[in-house]
Amino acid sequence: MTLGIQVPSTTKAVVVRKSNTKSSQEYVNDAVLEDIPLHQLEPGEVLVKINAVAFNHRDVWIRKGLYPGIQDGAVFGADGAGVVVASGDSQNDNMINQRVFLLPSHGWDDHPDAPESQFSVVGGVRWPALGTFAEYVVVAKDKILPSAPHLSDIDMAAWPLAGLTAWRATMVNAEVQRGQNVLITGIGGGVALTSLQLAIAQGASVYVTSGNQEKINKAIELGAKGGANYKDPNWPKEIHKLIRKNSPAGFPAVLDAVVDSGGGDIMSSIGSILKQGGRVICYGMTAQPKITFTMREVLRNQRLIGSTMGSTQNLRDATEFLSKHKIVPVVSQVVSGLENAEKGFEMLRSGMQFGKIIIEVGDTKAKL
Repeated sequence: MTLGIQVPSTTKAVVVRKSNTKSSQEYVNDAVLEDIPLHQLEPGEVLVKINAVAFNHRDVWIRKGLYPGIQDGAVFGADGAGVVVASGDSQNDNMINQRVFLLPSHGWDDHPDAPESQFSVVGGVRWPALGTFAEYVVVAKDKILPSAPHLSDIDMAAWPLAGLTAWRATMVNAEVQRGQNVLITGIGGGVALTSLQLAIAQGASVYVTSGNQEKINKAIELGAKGGANYKDPNWPKEIHKLIRKNSPAGFPAVLDAVVDSGGGDIMSSIGSILKQGGRVICYGMTAQPKITFTMREVLRNQRLIGSTMGSTQNLRDATEFLSKHKIVPVVSQVVSGLENAEKGFEMLRSGMQFGKIIIEVGDTKAKL
């Protein structure tokens, strides 16, 4: 028995299709708007009307064929927010009309260290066979979470993947605490900006790097103490000057932790301004995938920790923190309609965004 609206037999969705033409953007896969079938709801499943979805860099990598497990015909997108409009359970379901967002990954429930089973990010891949760039999504109840009451669906769609990755890196692995000095590299992307917001809400003093001064200025408007251009070979010294300027008398002018998206020479760059026992958390490799770790770092008890996504429990904890501190994810641009998804891909590929790029699919402002 289905409660709520009648489940449509199809939904419009943006899917992965092998490209038949050579792309100037080095794309080997196209993003095509198609009508795809929806199966009728089974017990334990709900139908979510998607109101907003968000891009992630992995969507561009899928277009370029540089992501594992790409599946022709799979729906793009890991982030989506909307409203439950039907349920497959036989009794009245209080989830109907509830605002929710989808889990951006499957396979990691609550283990503190790493996934308990096969782990994968949603969208564009063979498994999980689910993506968010659609008008409607059929999903198991345990794969959705309640939306934060203070956020619209546009803001909520900007949260799941970036929020989970940032929480795991900043709050779980870096163990950021009030009064600490924290460096966040590559400010402007969704994870880096969310890490900034989380660390500031926790009471830390945050510094940033970017190759774009405008992005540094915007980060300062959000609460960062200052930043440096990583294209300047002396950027670590500039960060150290800022820390010394802002540190109270009697407190060590050093970094407690670094949340890094680049890899490469991060350890040698910041080793002298990172405290003994300090942590460098790396969640990306935009500079290069190899990070050099020497006996200098060993003797200073400095730690390099890899951090990829996080567990469902991490996301619950992060969303509770988001709601408590009334954090609003940073949205760079909003594209109207799935049919205009290509505009979002181009914005993301250009790398000029400051925050998340969203597709508005439906009514994102209504509060139920």
